[in-house]
Amino acid sequence: MKSRPTILVVNDDGITAPGIKALIDVVKELGRVVVVAPDSPQSGMGHAITIGKPLRFDKVDIYEDVEMYRCSGTPVDCVKLAVNSVFKGKKPDLCVSGINHGLNNSINVLYSGTMSAAVEGAIESIPSIGFSLDDYTLQADFSHCKKYVKELAMQVLEHGLPPATLLNVNFPAGGGIKGIKICRQANAKWAEEFDERIDPHKRPYYWLTGVFQNNDAGEDTDNWALDNHYVSVVPVQFDMTAHHAIPVLNSWKFNI
Repeated sequence: MKSRPTILVVNDDGITAPGIKALIDVVKELGRVVVVAPDSPQSGMGHAITIGKPLRFDKVDIYEDVEMYRCSGTPVDCVKLAVNSVFKGKKPDLCVSGINHGLNNSINVLYSGTMSAAVEGAIESIPSIGFSLDDYTLQADFSHCKKYVKELAMQVLEHGLPPATLLNVNFPAGGGIKGIKICRQANAKWAEEFDERIDPHKRPYYWLTGVFQNNDAGEDTDNWALDNHYVSVVPVQFDMTAHHAIPVLNSWKFNI
């Protein structure tokens, strides 16, 4: 009899966030669940790791029948500690990250703690998926996401993923989802502004603001899928080599 798979659950919104509870509820139907998550929100941390101070790592009892650990570090720290201190080198069968409160489509994949945790899982050769929802509020409704989370997790457990590849999955808010679209990352970015204010000591401080600009009219992108009420699934790689640029650079004549 085949044993049940082991599934590592991580996030960047913190161990008590509603999104991780929704993810746990789904994947504990599929296997043994181990949760390692930050003790506080870590959104926008990207692939940061903690190197200048010690990490705190405690076992906690928050959800019934789930092995859980709270970490003082970043989402990537959580994956590293899980692999080294919980699994002790014996890799889980799947790593799932999220469900994030807010989208991680397009260029957001670079800034996202949610996706960086999944990337770290893939670096460790663990099949990995990051999940995000287009709702930033703590009252976000994840109920319409659950069947898609389950289906995608089951597919990855059954088929695995290509080497050095993971999935970036984003859900539109609300019901009425039309289905799943396999997409490419849209060419879009934040047009940032900094709102300057003055504190009581007459010193300036700044709040990051801005608007998200989509410069991509393609109908094969994650932005298009979400705008048209599909679940977007983008295969992501952590090899950031611009392979198409290598012939161009090889054409240069270096006068050295």
